[in-house]
Amino acid sequence: LRVFGQWSLESLGRLGRAALAARPPVLVEMGTTLVTSDEINYLIYRYLQESGFQHTAFTFGMEASIAKATVNTANVPPGALVSFLQKGLQLTELEQQVDANGDLIDYTEPLTLLNTAPPRSVVKPEAGKESGKGNERERPAGGGGVRESMDVDADGRGVGGGVRAGPLEDAQNSGVLIPESEVTQLVGHRSEVFICSWCPTSSLLASGSGDATARIWVVPDTPSSAAASASASARATVLRHSGAKDVTTLDWSPTGDKLATGSYDGRARVWTPKGELLSTLGGPAATPGGQIGGGGSGGHEGPIFALKWNKNSTRILSGSVDKTAIVWDAVTGQALQTWRLHKAPTLDVDWRDDDSFASCSTDRLIYYCRLGEEGAVRTFSGHTDEVNCVKWGPHGRLLASCSDDCTARLWSVEQERWVHTFAKHSKEIYTIKWSPESNCRGVQLLASASLDKTVCLWDVSTGSCVQTLARHTEPVYSVAFSPDGELLASGSPDKSLHIWSLRDGSLVKSYKGSGGIYEVCWNRHGTKLAACFSNNNLVVFDIRM
Repeated sequence: LRVFGQWSLESLGRLGRAALAARPPVLVEMGTTLVTSDEINYLIYRYLQESGFQHTAFTFGMEASIAKATVNTANVPPGALVSFLQKGLQLTELEQQVDANGDLIDYTEPLTLLNTAPPRSVVKPEAGKESGKGNERERPAGGGGVRESMDVDADGRGVGGGVRAGPLEDAQNSGVLIPESEVTQLVGHRSEVFICSWCPTSSLLASGSGDATARIWVVPDTPSSAAASASASARATVLRHSGAKDVTTLDWSPTGDKLATGSYDGRARVWTPKGELLSTLGGPAATPGGQIGGGGSGGHEGPIFALKWNKNSTRILSGSVDKTAIVWDAVTGQALQTWRLHKAPTLDVDWRDDDSFASCSTDRLIYYCRLGEEGAVRTFSGHTDEVNCVKWGPHGRLLASCSDDCTARLWSVEQERWVHTFAKHSKEIYTIKWSPESNCRGVQLLASASLDKTVCLWDVSTGSCVQTLARHTEPVYSVAFSPDGELLASGSPDKSLHIWSLRDGSLVKSYKGSGGIYEVCWNRHGTKLAACFSNNNLVVFDIRM
């Protein structure tokens, strides 16, 4: 049983099923205020996504039929469910703050979602003071609401509620905020933008969204401006995914002449840079190929979580919630081989070379497989919780993985036991990235982004943590090294993009957006950085150090 803060998957499931049972009638109606089951389901779905539990969000989304919901999701801010719960708790506190005699109630413990009646005592008015209208009273200790001043803990968080000046305010005082003059806003998506990727051979930028489209943007090499934003937005090529809800993953071919997209409907699609659909991999249009790894149909039976081209752009590897991994012929669209090794959803896949790859799953296992061979060449076990991501290092000598067990590990194909365990994070690690071999530190680095709000930099040769980057105020979802190995970018649901110097770990630049950040990526020259936001926008920054 996985626990999400005060919520468990079991309790969320019960709430979702109760809401589904009531669909579509209104659940609550007071005056002009309406709350529907579709809205509750969507808030739970967003909460799971923003907390980093993407596969759980997909599963809940399918069961709750989020794709068929008619709610308006365009203006739902990040953290909406938690915000509503907090406001409800504050209202409960206000209701209980005065007893029937008009006396103030002083709580000796704070109110929580599961304890709305903590021990309390009555605060009598001081002698000589009446408790009628027009007289001010001291607010009881431990009460909610806004305070003019407060204590802060070692991490800068307010004790008892409230927020102090955060990292972006500090950044602004240091003069490192990215000005709007260096920002290009790409507008067009009608739902959250989950993923973005630069073409490896041109200035094209691809993005995937919950509005059932991917888009290819022509980003000018010139400096950002209002005119550049308008021009790039107007020239976007829209790739419509008929019958799909979310475009969950995408990847450019190394040659830059094709874009592969994976979606919620279990199909992969291959497009030209001009938006022409070349083939659909999976579903009725797929042609079954050799099913050496377990047989079955020619496509996935659930949402695709990961999609990767091999190095010579001839094959596509996909992993799905249906527990399978499939290698496709990129030219014919045939499924060359299907592996049914995992016992739970496949979360990530990555090519080692043109014929072999690794896959990971919520079943805590990693499989190293080779095209044409039955089963796995090697099985890596050691993680004690779901494995979220796998990435091969330069030359394919080492494989990195990260997990909900709060560790990252390095593996070698020469042995089954891990080479190093990276254990410093206090919460789940969402993703990892390898640094360029040539970087300013002179050693191969691995970056890990965690729900504990930090990014760690690891020396892969020694297994030691050489730097901890801690300025985000919410979980870190994405990290990306600049091509020259000088900078690292990180993005978070706290709406903040941070750019760090790898030389000393200092914060170089920051940007505060109007939505949570799902993905960050650099262009091939390292002169522009893209970030996709939960408020439907894609933003490109000029980075000229």
